[in-house]
Amino acid sequence: MKLFLSFMALFGMALNINALKIPEIFGNDMILQRNTQCKIWGWAEANHYVRIVTGWDNHSYLAKAGKDGAWTVEVKTPEASYNTYDITFSEYSSDPEKKAKGIQPVATSVSKDVLIGEVWFCSGQSNMEMPLGGFWNCPVEGANETILESQKYNRSIRVATIARDGKQEPQKKVAGKWEKAEPKNASHFSACAYYFATTLTDALDVPVGVINCSWGGSCVEGWLPKEILLTYPDGLTPMDDADYHAKMVMYNGMLAPLAGYTIKGFLWNQGESNVGREKEYIDRFSTMTRLWRKMWNQPGDKLPIYTVELPPYRYGNAEGTDAPRFRAAQHDITRQLENCGCVCTSDLMYDHEIDQIHGCQKQKIGQRLAYLALARDYGMEGLAAEAPEFEYMEEVDASKDDQMVIAGTAVEKNPNATGKVMHLYFTNSTDGFDRMAGIEDFEAQDADGNWYKAIVWSSSAWKDVKRQGCFLTLACPQVKEIKNVRYCYKNFIIGKLHNSRGLPVVPFSSEK
Repeated sequence: MKLFLSFMALFGMALNINALKIPEIFGNDMILQRNTQCKIWGWAEANHYVRIVTGWDNHSYLAKAGKDGAWTVEVKTPEASYNTYDITFSEYSSDPEKKAKGIQPVATSVSKDVLIGEVWFCSGQSNMEMPLGGFWNCPVEGANETILESQKYNRSIRVATIARDGKQEPQKKVAGKWEKAEPKNASHFSACAYYFATTLTDALDVPVGVINCSWGGSCVEGWLPKEILLTYPDGLTPMDDADYHAKMVMYNGMLAPLAGYTIKGFLWNQGESNVGREKEYIDRFSTMTRLWRKMWNQPGDKLPIYTVELPPYRYGNAEGTDAPRFRAAQHDITRQLENCGCVCTSDLMYDHEIDQIHGCQKQKIGQRLAYLALARDYGMEGLAAEAPEFEYMEEVDASKDDQMVIAGTAVEKNPNATGKVMHLYFTNSTDGFDRMAGIEDFEAQDADGNWYKAIVWSSSAWKDVKRQGCFLTLACPQVKEIKNVRYCYKNFIIGKLHNSRGLPVVPFSSEK
């Protein structure tokens, strides 16, 4: 009789083997956020029970599936380590805690080699999606060395790449399994996300997981739901699900199924498809940030979101200003939003990349994103993470200022600074800049609105103690009275000025 009952139990498991469903994002090799309550979900038969046993503490959690079969549970995670664990999921037809101990599950699933560490959600368009292996005629600098060295991070870095899946209605499931860092996998990892992860794990000595949920060419509207889009004047434009400019389809097919996976924060690299619509973008990015934080519903509701500045590129006309206006909007909105930041990338292109929106210098982008996270979210002191930004300028009389000298010529006044000149003040420049002369790409505007190339230098001997920062001096012989100044204010122009820590000066215009 016992043999018969055992056989029937096994037969029942076989019949219901597909009843218990665990999303791929909770499968083998996943990384869970450390020291928190991690949300895990899945599906079973309606009204069935699911027991989850976590391998790090052998604790048992019980969830009951609803009428739709969905169940959710929160598991307590420990401190990060390089130890791997299993998580066992078992489905029961009735409450196993109220029945005899001998009750058998009707289905069982095990997620193996689970790590505990730091998890970040990465999204956007092709500059986030771009893999270490590169795109056609658009390589990633140092890719082969990085792919080879990925085996060093086999125990510490895992990447989940979410499948492109545009849908007209919100979905429950999406493909995207975790993969270990190793050469056979690394070539298709998001380069930006991967370099972020390597910098973070090197600094913190903990495992790092990144979820890459991006689609090349997508606009910000593609990551917003229908109910929000219908409130905008441009509404919804009927498009095929596979159209990378389609609205809401990325939200429905890729984002919605992952909402709630417990993370440390978001990384966002997008904007090219919204160039020319910077005013709309400010509002829509703000809305997206608030929505995502609400969807993830984590304590404090203030998950950090760090963005990447639009790269130099020929947007129609190399002398145009569509891109710099958009860059300014990116920085403006991240300053307005709590726990938000934007890394400057004006220096990370080569001259030959004027027609390549996919710049090859992805490592520094990932590093700069990591610097922000390390300084702001992990409390790392002594690390420069914020790029210098223009604050204000003041007019001075060069003829009365003995400090108006070209760097390196302590007694010789600048021959071009015979009248009114400007002192330009910047944030994050306490120790000055990476050069004193040969500073390029500044312009001055006259009273009629015309722009002229300006002469800019930084004194080696003078520091504004009151303001705790070094200033730049700007002169322009063609302009009698300087109305405004700007720097790197073109679609394609490579920034060459940095602070003493190598972070580039953010492109700007004082003109409002």
